[in-house]
Amino acid sequence: MTVVSAVREVDLIIRGGTALTMSPRDGIVEDPLIIVDRGKILHASPWDPQMERQYRPKETLSAKGRLILPGLVNTHTHLPMVCFRGMADDLPLMSWLRDHIFPAEAKFINRETVYAGSILAIAEMILSGTTTCCDAYFHESSVARAAVASGFRLIPCQGFLDAGPKPGGDLTKQMEVARAFLDKWRGPSTLIVPALACHAAYTCRGETLQAIKKIAREENALFMIHLAETREEVEEVRSRFGTTPVRYLQKLGVLDGQTLAVHCNWIDSGEIDILAECDVKISHNPESNMKLAAGMAPVPTLLLRGLDVGLGTDGAASNNNLDLFGEMSIAARYHKLKEGNPTVMDATVVTVMATVGGARALRLDAAIGSIEPGKAADLILLDLSKPHLTPMYNPYSHLVYAASGSDVSDSVINGRIVMRDRKLLTIDADAAMEEVRAIARTIGRKTSI
Repeated sequence: MTVVSAVREVDLIIRGGTALTMSPRDGIVEDPLIIVDRGKILHASPWDPQMERQYRPKETLSAKGRLILPGLVNTHTHLPMVCFRGMADDLPLMSWLRDHIFPAEAKFINRETVYAGSILAIAEMILSGTTTCCDAYFHESSVARAAVASGFRLIPCQGFLDAGPKPGGDLTKQMEVARAFLDKWRGPSTLIVPALACHAAYTCRGETLQAIKKIAREENALFMIHLAETREEVEEVRSRFGTTPVRYLQKLGVLDGQTLAVHCNWIDSGEIDILAECDVKISHNPESNMKLAAGMAPVPTLLLRGLDVGLGTDGAASNNNLDLFGEMSIAARYHKLKEGNPTVMDATVVTVMATVGGARALRLDAAIGSIEPGKAADLILLDLSKPHLTPMYNPYSHLVYAASGSDVSDSVINGRIVMRDRKLLTIDADAAMEEVRAIARTIGRKTSI
């Protein structure tokens, strides 16, 4: 007697092409079969016709002629700052921030502009292969709402600032805001993982840093902070507190494995020891660093010390785009030049930083960053049928040295197709662009910047 197995209905099957799984076990898989259901990867292995016959998909994606890889992870953004893209270029960071960006934010940033800017920024990221980002800004609930509406994975960081365009109130109020934000965004969507952020050691009081970090620890939430971004920051912290930013934060007790330190451009060997001992996570933002001439983190050394380092774009006002492929290219090339060694920051290392390494930096590697059964189905497909991507000997090399965000053809987040054949399915990009253009016209009329 022949037993016929029931056919199981699933949400999505991806078939064909080449899969760069970023899994140590599976590596590169030719002609893969990827089965997705309820947002998770059920199966990922070389094509097996018998296996495929056991499933009936609601949707399919053909990956023929495509490279499949995990969605890219952007470890540091300020999404609403797309509204200020190109507004105050070619300036040093402190002048750019204090004389231009802070005044503009004080005048024009509100819940509506934050939501509109976030929608446009998310559209830009999906189109260029990013499926997860860690964001910190004002009115961060509006950023989270934009992510939910777009089907985008987000770590929204409620930000705190004692000196700047929108300084916080008393400490008790700040702590109430922090707890309320975490409570509000834990649960409404599996795509949202709320976190907290203090802008920097020179813009937040010591008691603010300690109080917000205390809540982050109690709630097991990520704590983000800009750290040692410029030489001027180091000098200011040293003049005020008698030590460097890293040592100051260590003294305050805010450095640990739940801390994401952004930039870390001006750190010495002793400070690297501190970061390693505390298991601090690092976000490397090479394009923004270069454009602002802020400096550049010693990433090869950080990686050798075993620190988790991810890539970030920073905000579009200091980059001026959110294409993580550009960060991959710059990260690989800059450090080779700086070290005088073409073998450092090789293509595989940089691809790790953009995927599973970024996931580790955000403490999400159990859920995303590689193509493995049980993980969330956050996947992107690159169209290889282009002159600049022909031929392909090494897919890692292709991603870092030849590809760009415009080569991404399809994006899947949590098992949902959010872009198919370069068409966004969850965002009206034309409407988003027009809304931000209207905001820019208002800014242009009311400021001389």
